[in-house]
Amino acid sequence: MKSNILKIELKENSYSIYIERNIFNKVGDYLDEHYKNRKIAIITDNNLEKLYGKNFKEILEKRGFNTKIISVKPGEESKSIDTLKEIYEKLSNFRLGREDLIIALGGGVVGDLGGFAASTYLRGVPYIQIPTSLLAQVDSSIGGKVAVDLPWGKNLIGSFYHPRAVFIDPELLKTLHKRFFHDGLAEVIKYGCIRDESIIFQLLNFKDDKELLDNIDTLILKCCSIKKSVVELDEKDFGDRMLLNFGHTLGHAVEKYFSYKEYTHGEAVAIGMAEITRKSEKLQITEKGSSKLVEEVLEKYELPYKAPLMDREEIFKAIALDKKNSGENINLILLRKMGEGMIRKVKVDELEKYI
Repeated sequence: MKSNILKIELKENSYSIYIERNIFNKVGDYLDEHYKNRKIAIITDNNLEKLYGKNFKEILEKRGFNTKIISVKPGEESKSIDTLKEIYEKLSNFRLGREDLIIALGGGVVGDLGGFAASTYLRGVPYIQIPTSLLAQVDSSIGGKVAVDLPWGKNLIGSFYHPRAVFIDPELLKTLHKRFFHDGLAEVIKYGCIRDESIIFQLLNFKDDKELLDNIDTLILKCCSIKKSVVELDEKDFGDRMLLNFGHTLGHAVEKYFSYKEYTHGEAVAIGMAEITRKSEKLQITEKGSSKLVEEVLEKYELPYKAPLMDREEIFKAIALDKKNSGENINLILLRKMGEGMIRKVKVDELEKYI
């Protein structure tokens, strides 16, 4: 596959996304060309350290970089203040300076955590994203949203801090467990729902996961191109960028309700997308047949599309803390029809209609 390069054009801190099979092996060339300082901290998780981290460290050290791997426990639990403090301590012991570099090598958790550490340590250290999960490759590694969770809710402490570059290597997806590959597909489906329905039909037409993986480059490029256009229009998430939260209002509440142990992020978002589309279709906001299509594509990739039994009061409490709230209102993302998302400001006490 040829290299696809997307440039995120911002008022400040524009950067490139490189999408290419086996580009992981070429990151050292980029670093040689762009970084005079030779000190690099690689933030990853324990599983990825074994799979890629040690080999990556050796490759960089052969080029003369002084590197340190900082490895965290896999999973959402690591997106915490406690883990962040441990990272700060290790960066400090490594004597990482403001002109040095952090590389976030991992999925959504590592990208969010590593990016937030980079944005706050010494008031900001340059960093690069190398996303290893589908969810991170199509969504969380792009756009500069970095954060950690609090006991009261997801991503409640965060900042907008863009990477210097993003390297997306579809070959890295081959080591993903099936459940986590499908988890990332929920975000791919989200892009199809809000902006480009051809993504949904493409997913429905694939014979199996092997055929999907063989063609994943085109889907990654489509999703990244949508995110690029949305981020360029609305970097700080006050307008169109909120469309990217389709399914996330209920999804985040479901994740929190089950203490981030029962459902992956993508599975919870899948539930959120299906539930809200069923409701909005009944309210005649969404074109008839849309919810059936959402359910069909989710079912094909073994993603849940019905909410489990939950205490509604607890769910609404979690939603009340959502970042999409603005005073007495919440910005809900609904579909007009497949491929066309919309933002609807809803009073918090009217939420029952939609969720």
